[in-house]
Amino acid sequence: MKKLPGDYHRTLKSFGIEAAPFSRLRGNADSEFNNRNHRKITVIDGTIGYTGGINIADEYINEVVRFGHWKDSAIRIEGEAVWELTKLFLVDFGINVRKMPYIRNDLYPKSEIREPGYVIPFGDGPHPLYDRRVGKSVIQNMLSGAVRYVWMTTPYLIMDNDLCQCMENTALRGVDVRIVVPHIPDKKLVFGMTRSFYPRLMAAGVHIYEYKPGFIHAKSYLADDNQAMIGTINLDYRSLVHHFENGVWMYDCKAMSALKADLENTMRKSIEVTPEMLKTGLMTRFIRAVVRIFAPML
Repeated sequence: MKKLPGDYHRTLKSFGIEAAPFSRLRGNADSEFNNRNHRKITVIDGTIGYTGGINIADEYINEVVRFGHWKDSAIRIEGEAVWELTKLFLVDFGINVRKMPYIRNDLYPKSEIREPGYVIPFGDGPHPLYDRRVGKSVIQNMLSGAVRYVWMTTPYLIMDNDLCQCMENTALRGVDVRIVVPHIPDKKLVFGMTRSFYPRLMAAGVHIYEYKPGFIHAKSYLADDNQAMIGTINLDYRSLVHHFENGVWMYDCKAMSALKADLENTMRKSIEVTPEMLKTGLMTRFIRAVVRIFAPML
């Protein structure tokens, strides 16, 4: 908010770029401040698509260092799977300019690309536009179906009881559940909330790592070498309930080996949290208990 003026879309328009602000301020605090557009979508000629955690800002490429090394992830897809990203973008743009863009045939070109496995881009968002919490369902299904391991990265860890219980149950039946979060926080209050979930999850056998070089912003989920999801969805209330989000769910795709190698490398650079590290003072425990009351808004 400090870096760009509120009328920046007019500056972009002056360069010939069609731009529209998402959800202009109109006095409805609930939708304007909670139902943000957290999606990151790039579509090129209807044949190439990118999505993941990466925004257009200098810290995402470590040109500006704010919280140590910034670690993120994204995925490139080609072929007809790009169509869903195209649709998500057009709906977002059309809603905010109050006029749906003209749907040209060349926005959805035919493709001969046929790789093994399945690639399913999807959107998620608040009620009433979305009847189900799609991102949460994808994560829960991956946890429930795993038999060997589920590895996840997220910048924030502020979940409801359903998702917490799903992780606990997965770990309790012997599945290797690991979560990587930042070691250097971008928001100290939210980081304190993230750490308040450690004892419960670790008591069930979940392994938690903190990315030692800095801040991990990646939203990556991998299970049993055959299921994965990369997108914009964090393990917090804002992503799972309030925000407009998107992701790409994959099954038996070649990209999973690259994702697994990246996760293994990330964990080698991380600190595994031990029970001794959970010891805190009475005041810290009190503050975290009070803040937990406001978890649905964080």
